[in-house]
Amino acid sequence: MSSVSEKSLPAVRLRVPTEEDAYAWHRVFDDPEVMEFLGGGSAEVSFYEELTARQRKHEAERGFCLWTLLDEDDEVVGFTGAQPWPRDWGPAGEIEIGWRLGRAHWGRGYATAAARATLARVRATDLDHVVAMVNPLNRRSVAVTERLGMTLSRTYTSPVSGVEALCFRLDLGE
Repeated sequence: MSSVSEKSLPAVRLRVPTEEDAYAWHRVFDDPEVMEFLGGGSAEVSFYEELTARQRKHEAERGFCLWTLLDEDDEVVGFTGAQPWPRDWGPAGEIEIGWRLGRAHWGRGYATAAARATLARVRATDLDHVVAMVNPLNRRSVAVTERLGMTLSRTYTSPVSGVEALCFRLDLGE
């Protein structure tokens, strides 16, 4: 696992996902390694069409969403952002931050840079804290939560996988 210093984080840009981003997300996430901790399987384009539409609605209603993550060349790297926890188990009623990157962009600091940009944006809203749900075997994402200063607040057992997921929390106050 490579280590990227805070000073060398890459430049990232976040945008509200477009309809075309559904195809880009499908392309960069259509990889068993990317989906390993998210059920392992590939999703159809229609899943990403619905997801990007839902994110546009979140942005309009809440001022935040899962934004499309672009690199310094304006290429789609993945997504990052915040949304209401979307499942009927886990931290119901909470706002979760998250990130997902295409395999080619792992280990280069994109997740940390994108998560920091997300936190800057959600701090401008009236949220007092956010959570991040992470599979404990996903060491890369656990490391991002640590770099953000998040602390483990509790665990939830996934009814689908049976895995005890880690729920990290970050207070957004001063």
